Amino acid sequence: MRQIILDTETTGLSSVSDRIIEIACIELENHLPTGKKFHAFVNPCMDISDGAYQTHGITKEFLNDKPQFSEIANALIAFIKDHRLVIHNADFDVGFLDAEFKIASSTYPSISEICEIKDTLAIARDKFPGQRNSLDALSKRFDINLSLIHI
Repeated sequence: MRQIILDTETTGLSSVSDRIIEIACIELENHLPTGKKFHAFVNPCMDISDGAYQTHGITKEFLNDKPQFSEIANALIAFIKDHRLVIHNADFDVGFLDAEFKIASSTYPSISEICEIKDTLAIARDKFPGQRNSLDALSKRFDINLSLIHI
């Protein structure tokens, strides 16, 4: 079974008025990394909110020479198509991805049309109701040393 672990960073919290600035994907087969990765910084052509900057530390100036989403859209679709996407808080990331694809071209499909989506936040909330289920909280709960993770 092939899966893609996917995460995005954005200029803010609204998929209507904010944009994606980074996409990272790692392919797994039978739950093990295959070595295949997709990573792109994206120029959003807009400012980054202070709250978003405090979360990810990415500046507008750093992104000025990066491609716009429309320039990486085909490569991203080729990487994720027909795979199961595993995303923490999938509604957030998928909402942004669908919005970006729609801005890039009306011919792009929605993510759910080309991929099965598994939301690890929903799974965590089901397994650990009433507890903190952020990625940081889950990492601590399962004693995962995040300093060892490199994309």
